[in-house]
Amino acid sequence: MSNNDLIKGIDDLKEVLGVVTDKVPGLLRGLRNVLYSKDAAENMAEAVATFYTKLVEAGIPKEQAMEMTRGYMINLRDIFGGKGGFNVNINRDEDEEDDD
Repeated sequence: MSNNDLIKGIDDLKEVLGVVTDKVPGLLRGLRNVLYSKDAAENMAEAVATFYTKLVEAGIPKEQAMEMTRGYMINLRDIFGGKGGFNVNINRDEDEEDDD
């Protein structure tokens, strides 16, 4: 590889890194806003509740349906290798009977 090729490669890399530096923070903010907006939370809650309800309606015991619902939740921190996470806790009314 000649010096000119090396210099061109370095210049190309600088250009790519410049674009990444300019664009990635905005993309990440946009992704965060989509994932953690009020609408996203409402949609996720509705989807999780529907999933749980449909499992129970299909005859799955409530405890097993709860475990399956926990598995249904996608935890972005797990996807990206971080620690911590969301707690999924679907509470029934205290006087609701458990018919499993």
